Amino acid sequence: MHSRSFYIKTFGCQMNERDSEIMAQLLSEHGYIETSDSDDSDLIILNTCSIRAKAEQKVMSLLGVIRKQKKKKPNLKICVAGCVAQQEGRQIIERMPHVDLVVGTQNIYQLAELLEHCDKDSVATSLDDRYDIPAFIPAMVDGSSERRPAAFKKFLTIMQGCNNYCTYCVVPYTRGREMSRKVTHILEEANVLVGAGVREITLLGQNVNSYGKTNTVSSSKPDYSFSDLLREVAAIPGLDRLRFTSSNPKDLSDELMRCFADVENLCPQFHLPVQSGSDRILTLMNRKYTRELYLDKVSALRSYSPDIAITTDMIIGFPGETEQDFEDTMSLLEDVRFHGSYSFKYSDRPGTRSAELEGKVDESVKAERLLRFQTRQNEICLEHNRNYVGKVLSVMVEKVEGTALVTRATTNHLVHIADGMRKYTPGETLLAKIVRAGHHSLSGEPG
Repeated sequence: MHSRSFYIKTFGCQMNERDSEIMAQLLSEHGYIETSDSDDSDLIILNTCSIRAKAEQKVMSLLGVIRKQKKKKPNLKICVAGCVAQQEGRQIIERMPHVDLVVGTQNIYQLAELLEHCDKDSVATSLDDRYDIPAFIPAMVDGSSERRPAAFKKFLTIMQGCNNYCTYCVVPYTRGREMSRKVTHILEEANVLVGAGVREITLLGQNVNSYGKTNTVSSSKPDYSFSDLLREVAAIPGLDRLRFTSSNPKDLSDELMRCFADVENLCPQFHLPVQSGSDRILTLMNRKYTRELYLDKVSALRSYSPDIAITTDMIIGFPGETEQDFEDTMSLLEDVRFHGSYSFKYSDRPGTRSAELEGKVDESVKAERLLRFQTRQNEICLEHNRNYVGKVLSVMVEKVEGTALVTRATTNHLVHIADGMRKYTPGETLLAKIVRAGHHSLSGEPG
């Protein structure tokens, strides 16, 4: 009997990466074999992102390419999953009739069954506000006498959905209302990962700061918070590093910030999206905090962890953004001096309130402002990175290329080591003395 093979292409955020792992495991448990070659597969899955127009356009472009592949191989099944699937539903099949199955964000756990029973034009995009995230234990990869994970670091989803309804964001419409996983499910998964050799875990959610606020997650403690969860996961023996993302400044508690001082294996790196430095634009975005509150949170974080590396997200050219609003963003950049940022030109997303706002900023103006922001951010990154020269940092090996190592510091900086002196394996830690700084990485030698 011919084993069915599948290929997954993932777009977008870390949560999509974790969802792809879940789909791959489910398919493997139903007799499918994963392949890295889409030309050799019986099933192609595109796990999609709709946070920006460019990401959605890439999916549609790739579907056009796959159409030719299906003409040569009529039995090939094509599945579109993720946020674009949830958002567009049957419209995907109307635009791309060669697609066999559309699977929304809450339906991925039924993927194998949906494939077995899918006829042409099958769509599964139900979105329930009282959705319970199923318990799910990651599969281990067999290796002679022991079972080990496929990587030394893993993402672990603790919640999904969002209740904030920022005017530019599609997440509440593509992933539903905020829903937290049960503490017991999260701890069981984390223990399995660490027991199998995972050394670093990143806890994932659209807004991890509000974990446990919208549904009961612990039977023993009704007011169980994200900081409680963070401390419990961090206490698992053998876990070297713990990270989390993403956060909304309005929900950032002092209790959570204190964890950066108290929890030894919590990495001193925090991604805290601000989106704009203008109070007027923040109000139009429905972010529910002010510039002053954001700066207060940054100050508090640095009081608990002076060496913390703070990064952010920034949207340039939001509808109605004036030159003064943009200058407010530039001055915020100077005030905070982020270690890095993900900055993008605003683009309308279907169904969001900002798509209906007046005062759209011209594309050329957005491009010019984005260039100014990114140029200054790169200068600040280099200034920060030069401060690490001469210091000795703890780094974790990510990739081995002969005797050269690609490693990562606890602050999330990539550190390149030209000669590791001895053989290392991914997941090992060592001390590295930083000898050179670039805009986006550091160079070091074994320290």
